Amino acid sequence: MLRKVLFIYNPSSGESPVTGRFDRIIELYQAHGLHMLFHRLAFDAGDEAVLAAVDGSFDHLLLAGGDGSINYAVNLIKGMGLNLPVAVLPAGTANDFATLLGMPTDIEEACRAILAGRIHAMDLGRANGRYFANVFSCGLFTDVSQKTPTAWKNNLGKIAYYINGIGDLPRFRKMELSITSDGGDFRGNAIIFFVFNGRTAGTLPLAYLSEGDDGLLDILVLKGDTPLDTLHTAIRYLPRLLHRRRYPEGIVHIRCSRLHAECDRDEHTDVDGQPGPSFPIDITCEHGALPVILPDRKR
Repeated sequence: MLRKVLFIYNPSSGESPVTGRFDRIIELYQAHGLHMLFHRLAFDAGDEAVLAAVDGSFDHLLLAGGDGSINYAVNLIKGMGLNLPVAVLPAGTANDFATLLGMPTDIEEACRAILAGRIHAMDLGRANGRYFANVFSCGLFTDVSQKTPTAWKNNLGKIAYYINGIGDLPRFRKMELSITSDGGDFRGNAIIFFVFNGRTAGTLPLAYLSEGDDGLLDILVLKGDTPLDTLHTAIRYLPRLLHRRRYPEGIVHIRCSRLHAECDRDEHTDVDGQPGPSFPIDITCEHGALPVILPDRKR
């Protein structure tokens, strides 16, 4: 009896839609004795109805889309109590979560890595009940994925984020943050506030000391007492992205398993490229909450 795989995909994600690779994906899976069923994400109740039919006869769930699509699917999967392994094809613009998992950027190579891979339990963050696989954020540039038109992302790729983000600069003003956690506290002015489960945001390796399976989240706060201070911090920060050294003065780094955050205004938040919850915010690390298929590095 053939084992089944449910392939859940967003046809609008990425510069090269995954739909053009369907036949090759099916061929690779069939060669491994796996029968593939397809579901096109509709972002409505129909998605939940399809997942409700998933049972123990399925080998794993294959997700294809950008980080926002993966976030949406993961929240559905967790909300329905499914515990099947999840595999991720990097079919979006940034693909930060797929990068964390070590997936090849080529779709065909990613399929081969999944089919020869191993199951591993990865952590998830949870902000006011909403799961995130990669990062929670607020402040300057952090909701740029939400505001960048899909056509821009598909035609321009990652540069669309940077172009659209420039428009935020004249309007942005610093936040007054209060963060308490089991790893340390912060109170003061900030330009950007991240809580990472992963390492990258918009492909930039900002949380270069983070691990996705250690039961901890990495808080990063870019302090912003004056614009000049912020500029100096950013200049000191950039070289460290390449060398993975400790964070410079002006970047607050806290490792924790839970935190509470408040802000002096109703600042927009973002979870993996999707609209996030409103302040005040409670965030926890759900250790080992998502079984995923990783490439087998020994191969």
